[in-house]
Amino acid sequence: MPRATLPPMTGTPIAPDDRARLDQVFMQVVLDVQAQAQQTAPSQSGTLAAMFHKETVTDALQGCAMLIAGWNQGRVDDAGLTRTTKALRALELPDLATRVENLRRIADA
Repeated sequence: MPRATLPPMTGTPIAPDDRARLDQVFMQVVLDVQAQAQQTAPSQSGTLAAMFHKETVTDALQGCAMLIAGWNQGRVDDAGLTRTTKALRALELPDLATRVENLRRIADA
């Protein structure tokens, strides 16, 4: 039986010096995203709205986990960035989504 292969990891590479210098900034953005996503409430009442809201919050948190994993490997993970920003926009947190998108250019700071 063939082994399952993971898709190639892609993202913006971060030099070790930049990673060390920017680690606190990166983690603050990710922790802020996690906290704000968890504090949101469904925009409508009802079980279905609650279910979709919970799924969207989960997507934001999983995207953050992907971002942290990529950061630990020296890159800003593209898939994690996309997943997180999409979820944040669905949670009506567009400013936070923009902040996350800016992580792609964190080494330029």
